[in-house]
Amino acid sequence: MLYIGTLQLEVPFVQAALSGYSDLAMRRLARRHGAPYALNEVVLDKLVTQRGKTRRRILRVEADDHPVGGQLMGAEPVRFAEAAADMVAAGYDVIDLNFGCPVRKVLGRCRGGFHLSQPAVALEIIRRVHDAVGGRRPCTVKMRRGMDDTAEAERSFFSILDGAFEVGVAAVTVHPRTVRQRYVGPSDWAFLARVKRHAGDRVVLGSGDLFSAEACLAMMARTGVDGVTIARGGIGNPWIFAECRALLAGRPLPPPPPVAEQGRVIAEHFAEAVEVYGETAAVRNMRKFGIKYSEHHPCARRVRDAFVTARRPAEFHEVLGRWYDPGADWPPVVRRPGHGELVAAGARP
Repeated sequence: MLYIGTLQLEVPFVQAALSGYSDLAMRRLARRHGAPYALNEVVLDKLVTQRGKTRRRILRVEADDHPVGGQLMGAEPVRFAEAAADMVAAGYDVIDLNFGCPVRKVLGRCRGGFHLSQPAVALEIIRRVHDAVGGRRPCTVKMRRGMDDTAEAERSFFSILDGAFEVGVAAVTVHPRTVRQRYVGPSDWAFLARVKRHAGDRVVLGSGDLFSAEACLAMMARTGVDGVTIARGGIGNPWIFAECRALLAGRPLPPPPPVAEQGRVIAEHFAEAVEVYGETAAVRNMRKFGIKYSEHHPCARRVRDAFVTARRPAEFHEVLGRWYDPGADWPPVVRRPGHGELVAAGARP
């Protein structure tokens, strides 16, 4: 079990918050494949508190979307707290604070990973949010291992980590790359292990480079973290959650999904997107997912191009009918040796 405050999860594998991706449709699919808890895509605090269509969309929490976390990004402690209170009132089960986003535009506006350079402000945000909702919902924090590789950045990281736990946050997720690294170079699992040893029995989740079930279990085994949050590795790959469950239970990995099964799941994902956005907007939304789903297809480049050029619902269904035909003799899907990621045997451009 993984405990995040009062939240009890039967397995320690979380669908991470992904800007532009982890919407209601993706979360529903992740849950059906075994994710016990999912986070909404990161949202700006001011978009939660300002009246309008965006606020209504953010505060839409469906009955089948629990437990769900709301991840907030911003610069001002007071506005963070106001947005957190609104999200709890709307039905979010956890409030997560983003202190890790490495995007330059975000950093330039003193948001996301920028807070790792100003521990006093970061801890003021945490205190205000916890005071606003801490008695009703767990609060968590997402961090990177610092702004850069300097000793000062590391001191700031541990100052925020310790201060967050002292305030009463239920868990901290750590991506063991620096903000300056963005997504370049290896993530430092040794640092993650050091963080968990430092935290003791307080809950630490790991993140970064988790593209297969093997990687998720390896991170837990090698670092001692209490669980993992699956981010980019879950885009176009909802099967990763069932695979994680199998390995955790000591069972062999389930067979990789054949092309026809992939098509069935993509059609299911599209139907959920239609419910959320309407048919035309759903096609636009699904293109980026189609790019990731296509990576598991034996004709990956051609399938990718077909998804990208689809403009209408009929065209999207044509892609599925042609490239995921259950009656066709597709090569089997396998796992890349040594990594466990899904690929198609004999894949061709």
